Amino acid sequence: MAAENSKQFWKRSAKLPGSFIKERSKVNAVPLKNKKASSFHEFARNTSDAWDIGDDEEEDFSSPSFQTLNSKVALATAAQVLENHSKLRVKPERSQSTTSDVPASYKVIKSSSDAQLSRNSSDTCLRSPLHKQQSLPLRPIIPLVARISDQNASGAPPMTVREKTRLEKFRQLLSSHNTDLDELRKCSWPGVPREVRPVTWRLLSGYLPANTERRKLTLQRKREEYFGFIEQYYDSRNEEHHQDTYRQIHIDIPRTNPLIPLFQQPLVQEIFERILFIWAIRHPASGYVQGINDLVTPFFVVFLSEYVEEDVENFDVTNLSQDMLRSIEADSFWCMSKLLDGIQDNYTFAQPGIQKKVKALEELVSRIDEQVHNHFRRYEVEYLQFAFRWMNNLLMRELPLRCTIRLWDTYQSEPEGFSHFHLYVCAAFLIKWRKEILDEEDFQGLLMLLQNLPTIHWGNEEIGLLLAEAYRLKYMFADAPNHYRR
Repeated sequence: MAAENSKQFWKRSAKLPGSFIKERSKVNAVPLKNKKASSFHEFARNTSDAWDIGDDEEEDFSSPSFQTLNSKVALATAAQVLENHSKLRVKPERSQSTTSDVPASYKVIKSSSDAQLSRNSSDTCLRSPLHKQQSLPLRPIIPLVARISDQNASGAPPMTVREKTRLEKFRQLLSSHNTDLDELRKCSWPGVPREVRPVTWRLLSGYLPANTERRKLTLQRKREEYFGFIEQYYDSRNEEHHQDTYRQIHIDIPRTNPLIPLFQQPLVQEIFERILFIWAIRHPASGYVQGINDLVTPFFVVFLSEYVEEDVENFDVTNLSQDMLRSIEADSFWCMSKLLDGIQDNYTFAQPGIQKKVKALEELVSRIDEQVHNHFRRYEVEYLQFAFRWMNNLLMRELPLRCTIRLWDTYQSEPEGFSHFHLYVCAAFLIKWRKEILDEEDFQGLLMLLQNLPTIHWGNEEIGLLLAEAYRLKYMFADAPNHYRR
């Protein structure tokens, strides 16, 4: 009997992505015979045999337990679906005219990733018609990688007067004989214009010198040095003591941003393999750790945009010359190395840096929002269960790539941005979802929410607000350690 109850629980408790933010209406609620798991231990007990072989074959779908759906609701939903389909068939011309009325600046070339997302969302709607769909703001479809037309990802015109003024300020700073790095950081904090982002990132990361006369020679020397490493070390990937490292890199790279066609091109994957393998060989204290592969992508996209004016997301890199590809690869390697130099304890044995940061996040949240903190404790949700990925991947799995690039503009402008300031960004990010968190009243629901936060439509506006809140938290707590601790 216990096994049968646990199977029924698993079947009825399964949730779909995108169904986290919901109205808790008693009228539309589907009755459940079993109580939802309210803690990790109860959740584990109830799902202990969830993967038993033959579950689906043995299950009787005609049993009364699968007939708890209100027939009136089902009929009403079916009628609504039929009515919607009939409207679409009767008025195709109206749909076409509506599309043509969209301003030219709002039109975005749809990539295969957009199509995949559209299919996923439509499938979710068909499979779960009784869930109230999350209402999203009206805005044009945003690509996963920001382009020049996506200067403001929330749908504003590409370039305002203010943005043109900022761009001119950047160009003056970058062209001066000795670039004032403090002033450059100050200007970069609210975001770097796309046109000057590659050279700005090279300067802020410490890869390029501030003196303009030395930059060309420095780039040439560092690029030659990187390809010297390739000649010296890359063939050793097949040696026995390096095989495990190379095998893990080879497995992880196809999983890097799988919805973006750019990163599924064989030539791009070969570039990533070389970058990650050479970094691992030169840093034996940590070696390669899963998650480092994600950290290459923002640099690669930014340095690629230096040569590409069109849709980066779908760009075929074989159209670039060999010299261009070599420059992009070497610059991505050195800038990623500079970033990892500041957070390498995140990736050494037992990853002590991440352990400390997750503990610090728990302490910080307990001070700034005790209600959310106590909610996690009540349902036995550990911060390590969701925040480990936030620290290991610098929120790259939680945000679209265009948002990560904007976030890193600020990280590179902040002292210890990728380590210290990132803690406050994570705290602000968590509190951003406090309403949805408090609405979830079981372990399973909380963990699924925190691992699948709906940020796919985020743009510069949302990241700007997140960073502003993070800066406020840093101002309140970083300089007041007694507020930070209990």
